[in-house]
Amino acid sequence: MSTPERAASHEPIGVDTVEALVRRQLATTLGGRRGTIEAALPGLVFTLLWLPTKQIELALVAAGAVAAIALVLRLVQRSSTQYVFNAIFGLAIGWVFVRWAQGSGGDASDQALAYFLPGILYSGVYSVVLAATCLLRWPMLGFMLGVGTEDPLEWRKNDQVVRLCSRLTWLMLAPGAIGVLLQGPVWLLGHHDVIRAEVAVTIIAVLRLGLGWVLRIAAFSLMFWLLARNATPLEAAAEVAGSDASADAEPA
Repeated sequence: MSTPERAASHEPIGVDTVEALVRRQLATTLGGRRGTIEAALPGLVFTLLWLPTKQIELALVAAGAVAAIALVLRLVQRSSTQYVFNAIFGLAIGWVFVRWAQGSGGDASDQALAYFLPGILYSGVYSVVLAATCLLRWPMLGFMLGVGTEDPLEWRKNDQVVRLCSRLTWLMLAPGAIGVLLQGPVWLLGHHDVIRAEVAVTIIAVLRLGLGWVLRIAAFSLMFWLLARNATPLEAAAEVAGSDASADAEPA
Protein backbone atom coordinates (compact mmCIF):
# COMPACT_ATOMS: atom_id res chain seq x y z
CA MET A 1 0.00 0.00 0.00
CA SER A 2 1.33 3.42 -0.97
CA THR A 3 1.80 6.26 1.51
CA PRO A 4 -1.22 8.29 0.28
CA GLU A 5 -3.37 5.16 0.47
CA ARG A 6 -2.25 4.54 4.05
CA ALA A 7 -3.07 8.12 4.97
CA ALA A 8 -6.53 7.77 3.45
CA SER A 9 -7.24 4.46 5.10
CA HIS A 10 -6.31 5.72 8.61
CA GLU A 11 -5.02 2.32 9.69
CA PRO A 12 -5.20 2.26 13.51
CA ILE A 13 -1.89 1.99 15.36
CA GLY A 14 -3.19 3.18 18.73
CA VAL A 15 -1.84 6.74 18.76
CA ASP A 16 -2.61 9.95 16.87
CA THR A 17 0.62 11.94 16.96
CA VAL A 18 4.28 11.39 16.17
CA GLU A 19 5.21 12.34 19.74
CA ALA A 20 2.80 9.78 21.23
CA LEU A 21 4.22 7.09 18.95
CA VAL A 22 7.79 7.96 19.97
CA ARG A 23 6.78 7.86 23.64
CA ARG A 24 5.27 4.42 23.19
CA GLN A 25 8.26 3.06 21.28
CA LEU A 26 10.68 4.60 23.79
CA ALA A 27 8.83 3.02 26.72
CA THR A 28 8.87 -0.34 24.92
CA THR A 29 12.60 -0.11 24.20
CA LEU A 30 13.52 0.87 27.76
CA GLY A 31 11.13 -1.68 29.26
CA GLY A 32 9.31 0.83 31.39
CA ARG A 33 10.09 1.23 35.08
CA ARG A 34 10.43 -2.51 35.72
CA GLY A 35 12.71 -3.14 32.74
CA THR A 36 14.98 -0.25 33.74
CA ILE A 37 15.25 -1.57 37.30
CA GLU A 38 15.94 -5.12 36.13
CA ALA A 39 18.72 -3.94 33.85
CA ALA A 40 20.36 -1.72 36.48
CA LEU A 41 19.87 -3.62 39.75
CA PRO A 42 22.54 -6.35 39.35
CA GLY A 43 25.25 -3.78 38.63
CA LEU A 44 24.04 -1.70 41.55
CA VAL A 45 24.22 -4.72 43.88
CA PHE A 46 27.73 -5.52 42.68
CA THR A 47 28.94 -1.99 43.35
CA LEU A 48 27.26 -1.64 46.75
CA LEU A 49 28.66 -4.96 47.95
CA TRP A 50 32.18 -4.55 46.63
CA LEU A 51 32.75 -1.07 48.04
CA PRO A 52 32.51 -2.09 51.74
CA THR A 53 33.69 -5.74 51.47
CA LYS A 54 36.24 -5.70 48.61
CA GLN A 55 35.07 -9.28 47.95
CA ILE A 56 34.82 -9.56 44.16
CA GLU A 57 33.36 -13.10 44.13
CA LEU A 58 30.72 -12.24 46.73
CA ALA A 59 29.68 -9.16 44.75
CA LEU A 60 29.45 -11.14 41.48
CA VAL A 61 27.47 -14.00 43.07
CA ALA A 62 25.04 -11.59 44.74
CA ALA A 63 24.53 -9.65 41.49
CA GLY A 64 23.97 -12.92 39.63
CA ALA A 65 21.46 -14.07 42.25
CA VAL A 66 19.46 -10.86 41.87
CA ALA A 67 19.39 -11.31 38.08
CA ALA A 68 18.36 -14.98 38.49
CA ILE A 69 15.46 -14.05 40.80
CA ALA A 70 14.28 -11.43 38.32
CA LEU A 71 14.48 -14.02 35.52
CA VAL A 72 12.45 -16.60 37.48
CA LEU A 73 9.76 -14.01 38.23
CA ARG A 74 9.56 -13.14 34.54
CA LEU A 75 9.28 -16.80 33.54
CA VAL A 76 6.58 -17.47 36.14
CA GLN A 77 4.63 -14.45 34.91
CA ARG A 78 5.31 -15.39 31.27
CA SER A 79 6.42 -11.86 30.46
CA SER A 80 9.38 -10.57 28.45
CA THR A 81 12.80 -11.63 29.74
CA GLN A 82 14.70 -9.26 27.42
CA TYR A 83 15.78 -6.77 30.07
CA VAL A 84 16.82 -9.46 32.56
CA PHE A 85 18.95 -11.13 29.91
CA ASN A 86 20.51 -7.74 29.14
CA ALA A 87 21.63 -7.59 32.78
CA ILE A 88 22.83 -11.21 32.75
CA PHE A 89 24.81 -10.60 29.57
CA GLY A 90 26.43 -7.53 31.16
CA LEU A 91 27.37 -9.57 34.24
CA ALA A 92 28.81 -12.37 32.08
CA ILE A 93 30.99 -9.94 30.13
CA GLY A 94 32.09 -8.32 33.39
CA TRP A 95 32.98 -11.75 34.80
CA VAL A 96 35.13 -12.48 31.72
CA PHE A 97 37.08 -9.27 32.29
CA VAL A 98 37.43 -10.08 36.00
CA ARG A 99 38.91 -13.47 35.10
CA TRP A 100 41.25 -11.76 32.64
CA ALA A 101 42.50 -9.42 35.37
CA GLN A 102 42.83 -12.34 37.78
CA GLY A 103 44.82 -14.33 35.24
CA SER A 104 47.12 -11.35 34.76
CA GLY A 105 47.94 -11.36 38.47
CA GLY A 106 45.64 -8.51 39.50
CA ASP A 107 44.36 -8.23 43.05
CA ALA A 108 40.73 -7.69 44.06
CA SER A 109 40.88 -3.97 43.26
CA ASP A 110 42.36 -4.64 39.81
CA GLN A 111 39.63 -7.20 39.16
CA ALA A 112 36.90 -4.77 40.22
CA LEU A 113 38.44 -2.14 37.95
CA ALA A 114 38.37 -4.64 35.07
CA TYR A 115 34.69 -5.34 35.78
CA PHE A 116 33.80 -1.73 34.92
CA LEU A 117 35.75 -1.66 31.62
CA PRO A 118 33.08 -3.32 29.39
CA GLY A 119 30.48 -0.77 30.49
CA ILE A 120 32.78 2.14 29.69
CA LEU A 121 33.67 0.67 26.28
CA TYR A 122 30.02 -0.06 25.49
CA SER A 123 28.94 3.47 26.43
CA GLY A 124 31.73 4.93 24.29
CA VAL A 125 30.80 2.93 21.19
CA TYR A 126 27.08 3.52 21.80
CA SER A 127 27.62 7.29 22.07
CA VAL A 128 29.74 7.46 18.91
CA VAL A 129 27.23 5.43 16.89
CA LEU A 130 24.24 7.51 18.05
CA ALA A 131 26.11 10.77 17.40
CA ALA A 132 27.00 9.57 13.89
CA THR A 133 23.35 8.80 13.12
CA CYS A 134 22.42 12.36 14.13
CA LEU A 135 25.20 13.95 12.07
CA LEU A 136 24.13 11.88 9.06
CA ARG A 137 20.49 12.93 9.61
CA TRP A 138 19.45 9.32 10.23
CA PRO A 139 18.90 9.59 14.02
CA MET A 140 18.55 6.30 15.86
CA LEU A 141 15.26 7.34 17.48
CA GLY A 142 13.78 7.56 14.00
CA PHE A 143 14.24 3.83 13.53
CA MET A 144 12.46 3.27 16.84
CA LEU A 145 9.63 5.38 15.49
CA GLY A 146 9.60 3.41 12.24
CA VAL A 147 9.03 0.12 14.05
CA GLY A 148 5.53 1.32 14.98
CA THR A 149 4.51 2.13 11.39
CA GLU A 150 3.96 0.11 8.24
CA ASP A 151 6.80 1.87 6.40
CA PRO A 152 9.84 1.88 8.75
CA LEU A 153 11.52 4.73 6.82
CA GLU A 154 8.53 6.98 6.31
CA TRP A 155 9.63 9.26 9.19
CA ARG A 156 12.73 10.18 7.16
CA LYS A 157 10.57 12.06 4.62
CA ASN A 158 9.35 14.59 7.19
CA ASP A 159 11.95 17.21 8.23
CA GLN A 160 10.05 18.05 11.41
CA VAL A 161 10.10 14.43 12.54
CA VAL A 162 13.79 14.10 11.65
CA ARG A 163 14.63 17.16 13.76
CA LEU A 164 12.59 15.84 16.69
CA CYS A 165 14.27 12.43 16.52
CA SER A 166 17.72 14.04 16.27
CA ARG A 167 17.13 16.09 19.43
CA LEU A 168 15.88 13.03 21.27
CA THR A 169 18.85 10.95 20.12
CA TRP A 170 21.33 13.61 21.31
CA LEU A 171 19.61 13.61 24.69
CA MET A 172 19.64 9.81 24.84
CA LEU A 173 23.38 9.57 24.21
CA ALA A 174 24.36 12.47 26.52
CA PRO A 175 24.49 10.54 29.85
CA GLY A 176 26.62 7.76 28.41
CA ALA A 177 28.97 10.16 26.63
CA ILE A 178 29.48 12.27 29.75
CA GLY A 179 30.03 9.10 31.76
CA VAL A 180 32.76 7.94 29.38
CA LEU A 181 34.47 11.33 29.45
CA LEU A 182 34.56 11.22 33.26
CA GLN A 183 35.07 7.51 33.96
CA GLY A 184 37.42 6.67 31.09
CA PRO A 185 40.35 8.82 32.30
CA VAL A 186 39.86 7.56 35.88
CA TRP A 187 39.96 3.95 34.66
CA LEU A 188 43.17 4.60 32.72
CA LEU A 189 44.79 6.28 35.72
CA GLY A 190 43.93 3.29 37.88
CA HIS A 191 45.00 0.76 35.26
CA HIS A 192 48.41 2.39 34.82
CA ASP A 193 48.92 2.80 38.59
CA VAL A 194 48.91 6.59 38.49
CA ILE A 195 46.32 6.28 41.24
CA ARG A 196 45.53 3.16 43.27
CA ALA A 197 43.08 0.79 41.59
CA GLU A 198 40.90 0.84 44.70
CA VAL A 199 40.64 4.63 44.52
CA ALA A 200 39.81 4.46 40.80
CA VAL A 201 37.06 1.90 41.43
CA THR A 202 35.56 4.02 44.19
CA ILE A 203 35.54 7.14 41.98
CA ILE A 204 33.96 5.24 39.07
CA ALA A 205 31.35 3.71 41.38
CA VAL A 206 30.43 7.14 42.78
CA LEU A 207 30.18 8.57 39.26
CA ARG A 208 27.97 5.69 38.11
CA LEU A 209 25.69 5.59 41.13
CA GLY A 210 25.52 9.31 41.80
CA LEU A 211 26.09 11.43 38.74
CA GLY A 212 25.10 8.69 36.29
CA TRP A 213 21.54 8.39 37.56
CA VAL A 214 21.16 12.16 37.86
CA LEU A 215 22.20 12.56 34.21
CA ARG A 216 19.86 9.81 33.04
CA ILE A 217 16.88 11.22 34.92
CA ALA A 218 17.63 14.70 33.56
CA ALA A 219 18.01 13.40 29.99
CA PHE A 220 14.81 11.36 30.06
CA SER A 221 12.92 14.25 31.67
CA LEU A 222 14.00 16.55 28.84
CA MET A 223 13.08 13.90 26.29
CA PHE A 224 9.57 13.51 27.64
CA TRP A 225 9.25 17.30 27.94
CA LEU A 226 10.04 17.58 24.22
CA LEU A 227 7.55 14.84 23.45
CA ALA A 228 4.83 16.52 25.53
CA ARG A 229 5.49 20.01 24.12
CA ASN A 230 4.51 19.41 20.48
CA ALA A 231 1.87 17.37 18.68
CA THR A 232 2.65 16.39 15.10
CA PRO A 233 -0.33 14.47 13.65
CA LEU A 234 0.63 11.18 12.05
CA GLU A 235 -1.70 12.07 9.20
CA ALA A 236 0.27 15.26 8.56
CA ALA A 237 3.51 13.31 8.35
CA ALA A 238 1.91 10.90 5.92
CA GLU A 239 0.59 13.76 3.80
CA VAL A 240 4.04 15.33 3.57
CA ALA A 241 5.52 12.00 2.52
CA GLY A 242 2.73 11.51 0.00
CA SER A 243 3.16 14.97 -1.53
CA ASP A 244 6.91 14.38 -1.86
CA ALA A 245 6.28 11.07 -3.59
CA SER A 246 3.77 12.70 -5.97
CA ALA A 247 6.22 15.47 -6.84
CA ASP A 248 8.91 12.93 -7.63
CA ALA A 249 6.51 11.04 -9.86
CA GLU A 250 5.53 14.09 -11.99
CA PRO A 251 7.16 14.12 -15.45
CA ALA A 252 9.76 16.84 -16.12
